Amino acid sequence: MMHEKIDAAPVSGLSRYLWLLLPVAVLALAIVWLLQTNPLQGFNNGAPPVENLTIERTILDHDGLRLLVRAGGSDPMTVAQVQVDAAYWEFSQEPQGAIARGETAWISLPFPWVLGETHNVTFVTNTGATFDHEIAVAVPTPVATSGSLWSQAILGAFVGILPVAIGLMCYPALRGAGQGTMTFLLALTVGLLAFLLVDTVVEALEFASASAPIFQGSVMVVLTAAASFLVLVAVGRRRGTPTGLALATFIALGIGLHNFGEGLAIGAAFAAGSAGLGTFLVLGFTLHNITEGIGIAAPILKVKPSLLSFVGLALLAGGPAVIGIWTGSLAYAPQWTAIALAVGAGAIAQVIVEVCGLISRSDGQGFKALLSPVSFGGLAAGVAFMYTTAMLVKI
Repeated sequence: MMHEKIDAAPVSGLSRYLWLLLPVAVLALAIVWLLQTNPLQGFNNGAPPVENLTIERTILDHDGLRLLVRAGGSDPMTVAQVQVDAAYWEFSQEPQGAIARGETAWISLPFPWVLGETHNVTFVTNTGATFDHEIAVAVPTPVATSGSLWSQAILGAFVGILPVAIGLMCYPALRGAGQGTMTFLLALTVGLLAFLLVDTVVEALEFASASAPIFQGSVMVVLTAAASFLVLVAVGRRRGTPTGLALATFIALGIGLHNFGEGLAIGAAFAAGSAGLGTFLVLGFTLHNITEGIGIAAPILKVKPSLLSFVGLALLAGGPAVIGIWTGSLAYAPQWTAIALAVGAGAIAQVIVEVCGLISRSDGQGFKALLSPVSFGGLAAGVAFMYTTAMLVKI
C-alpha cells in the first residue's frame, strides 16, 4: 500500500501576520468581555478585599516621620488612620486618595520622635485592616552632604578597595609558582567564590522577603541571577573562553557586586542608628576581603598586566563597597537591592564555571584536575578562610 506525502501549502508573509493577529484579537475581546460583564460579581459574599501594605522607606527629621508605602492588595486601598505608639496622629498623604495596586505614596506625620527610642507605627485602612512597622532605633535620617559622603567613601575604600589591593600585591611573589601552586590558587579562588555565591544569594533573598509581595521576591532573585549568568557567559565567550586578564576582570566584577552588598549592610547600619561598627568590625571586613585580591591575581600569574590594569581591577572589585555605603545610608528600596545582589550572584556563578574550566585545562588532565587533592585542598582553604573571617563581620 502506497502512502502519499501531502505538503501544506506555504503561507504568504501577509497571511502569516494575519494569523498571528487572530489569537491576539480573540484575547483582547475576551478581556473586554470580562471587564464589561464582570462575571465574578456573583461570587462576592461581602468580604473586604485582600489588602497588603509594604513600608519601603522611613525618614526621620525635625518635621517628624515620613514613610514610603506601597500597596499590593487586590483593589486600591485607602489609609484611613495612622497610630504611633498606640496613639492616633494626624497625617498627610502625597499623592492623596486611594493607593492603586503596585503604587506608592508618602505618609507624613508631625510625630515628636525621641532619639534612641523604639517607635511602633500602625496603618489602619478604611476596611479595618492594620499593618505594623517598627522603628527599632529612632535617629535622624542621614542627609547627603559633602562631608558625610567623603567620610563614607574613605570607609568604603578601607573595607573594599584597600584589602583587594593588598591581595593583588601578592602577585610578584606568586609569579614563580609551579603548576601545583597555580592549581591550588585557582581552586582557592573557586572556594572563596563559592562562599560569596551562597552569601550573596542569602542576602538577596533576605532583601527580597522585605520587598512588596507584588515583586515575587524569591522568583525575582532566581530569574535575575539566571539572566545575569547567561548574559555574562555569552559576553565572556564571544572571543572564546576567557583567560588571563579577561578572566581576572570577570572575577573582579563578581566580587565587586558582592562588595556592593557588604557596603549596603554598613550603610544601613549607619542609617538605622547602629553605627557603632567599631574598629574590630571594620578590620574584620578588611581581613575578609584580602583573599579576594589573591583570587583575582591567580588567573594572571602567567601574564604581565600593566600597573593601570591592577588599579582597574582593585577599583572594580572594591569600589562598589563605596557605592553600597552611600546607597545604604541614604535609604533604599529592598527590591532594587535584591536585584543588584542577584546580578552579583549570577556574575559569581559565571566566574566559578570559567575558573573551573581553567583548572581542567591547566595541566592537561581535564576534569580529573578538579578532583585532585591539590584542587580539593585549595577549595577547602578558600571556603574555610572566608567562613572564618565572616565570623568577624556578623553582628
